[in-house]
Order: sequence, then C-alpha cells, then structure tokens
Amino acid sequence: MRVIVDVMGGDNAPLETVKGAVLASKARSASYILVGDRAQIETIATAEGLDISRFDIVHASEVITMEDDPLSVVRAKKESSMSVGLRMLAEGKGDVFVSTGNTGALFTGATLIVRRVRGIQRAAIGSVLPAAEPCILLDTGANVTVTEEYLEQFAVMGSAYMHKVFGIESPTVGLLNNGTEDHKGTPLHIEANKRLKACESIRYVGNIEGNAVPFGACNVVVTDGFTGNVFVKTMEGVGKYIMKAVKGVFVQNGVSKLSALLVRKSLNGMKKTFDPSEYGGSPFLGISKPVVKAHGSSDAHAFQSAIRVAIDYAESGVIYDIAEEAERFAARKKAEHEASLAAEQKEADYAATT
Repeated sequence: MRVIVDVMGGDNAPLETVKGAVLASKARSASYILVGDRAQIETIATAEGLDISRFDIVHASEVITMEDDPLSVVRAKKESSMSVGLRMLAEGKGDVFVSTGNTGALFTGATLIVRRVRGIQRAAIGSVLPAAEPCILLDTGANVTVTEEYLEQFAVMGSAYMHKVFGIESPTVGLLNNGTEDHKGTPLHIEANKRLKACESIRYVGNIEGNAVPFGACNVVVTDGFTGNVFVKTMEGVGKYIMKAVKGVFVQNGVSKLSALLVRKSLNGMKKTFDPSEYGGSPFLGISKPVVKAHGSSDAHAFQSAIRVAIDYAESGVIYDIAEEAERFAARKKAEHEASLAAEQKEADYAATT
C-alpha cells in the first residue's frame, strides 16, 4: 500500500500533517510519500525529532490555499502539492491520496485528474456521522444541485462503502427529507423517493427526517451537497455545544468535580463520539481511485485518523463494487431509453394508421 500525503494543505499544515503522517506510519504498515515543500518538511522533522527516513519526499513548489479558486489545481497551480499528488495517483505512483486542503479544489482535481468511475454521473463526498448505528451522509458539499439519478447513485455508492468498510451485510438507505410521508419534499424529493424505492441494488427504508439520523434510522443518508454540508456542520456544532454544556455541569462546585472523576471514563467515551477527529477523513465516492479529504483544521491525531480511513478505503475494494453497479446502472438506463423510444414509435405508427 502506497499512501500519497499532501502535507501542505489545511490550517495546521505542514506541522500537524507531517506529525500525523508519522503517527499513521507507526499504526499502519504502508509506504508513505510526502508531497510538499521539501525544506519545510525536513525542518519540521528535525525540530520535532521525527524520523522520516522511511518516507519518500516529493517536492512541490506551490500550495493551494483555502482562498484559491477550485480550478487553480489544474490551471494556475499545477505544481502545488495537491495537483502533484493527484497526478501521481492518476499515474499509478500511489494507491490512495489524502489531503486537508481546499475541498473544492481537491474535488475538482480528483474529478479532472484522477477521473470518475465510468458510468458514475457525479462523485460525492461521504461523511461518517456520530450515530447509534454506523452511518454515512452523502453528498456533503460536492454537488449543490442534484437529480434523482444522482441520488440513486449516491445511495448505491454509500451502500457499497458501508458494506465493505464497516462490514454491514445489507446497509439501509434513507432520503433526507422534511417528513417521512411519500408526498413530502420538493418535486425532486418525490421523484427521488420513487426511484430509490424501485432500485434493487439498495435496501431503501424511505424518507428520513434529520432528527432521526443520530438514532440509527439508516446506515446511508442521501441528499444534495448544500443540505448535506449544512447538516453535517450543524451536527458538529451541536456536538461541541453538548460537550461544553456537560463540562459546565461538572465544574460548578466541589461535589460536581468529584462526580466528574467518577464518570471520567464514560465522559471521555462520550467526547470521542462527538469528536470529528475520531472519524478521520471523508472519502470521495465515485472517483476511480481512492481520494480522502481530511478536515481543514486537522491536528496530528485527526490527520492520522484520515490516513487510517484512506487505507481502509483503498484496501476494501469498494471502487470495484461501485464500478460494477455503474455498469448495471448504465445498462438499465439504456434499456429504459430504448423502451421509451419504442413506445414513442408505437404511438407514432398508430397515429399514422388512424
């Protein structure tokens, strides 16, 4: 396994990303390729006492910032660490790519440089959520507007991911909506609900309201990128608020502080449940090779988690399953188109004889 790591993107790069890569190398056996400014990487390693002798370093003279236009990864900054790393992945010089950089640029680069799986109309960003049951939400930012066909493919890709990576035999799928009834939502939601019901490749459980997601309503939640991004960030914010409120309860006085000591282990477990760094990175499902986005504010621990997610994703073979489903989707769509043309021709022939 060859892991290509963009160590220059994100708020805390390259310090935390280099440290995170070192932590990951101790936890998971793989070949690591650090892409970024060689001088900065070596200076950090020396200052922090990090052993990077086992790592390959590929120098990149530019950095994609959070303010850069997404297309800069393929235009203005072709020598950025992100662009160089994605080209390496596309050329087979690595098996998976991880970055904390600009999400729009990373998604654009993954789509234009690495390319989508053949037959997949739109790739999607999947984010694992803190919930009673393992759950992934997609899309969480790549596609602001979608069609019912996109949502069907999101559902299929999410199901494949949860099956292969989380070991769920038959993942359940829900459509994020403002009610559970079939008539709820926009015309898009109504049509998507019908389409998902008819999809034989997934175990669809119907419309899902947002408040049911944390309680294990389904394993895969599908929605458009705008709604998904707002939803996942709201959950992160609520989680942080809950932990802050709980902490406030236990520091009010001596008795509450003593109580905190008694339940410290349980509190730490609760904190991990709501901590985004524990969930690592978000896979770009539908891209022909594994690309994983780590949170822009990742520290070393969070980045280590993202690399773990990337390795699990690459080893799972999910992309092969997605490719097979894409072929079936294309065949079904072709058959539907041919049936539609045949029906139109039949009507035309009938009209000509009357």
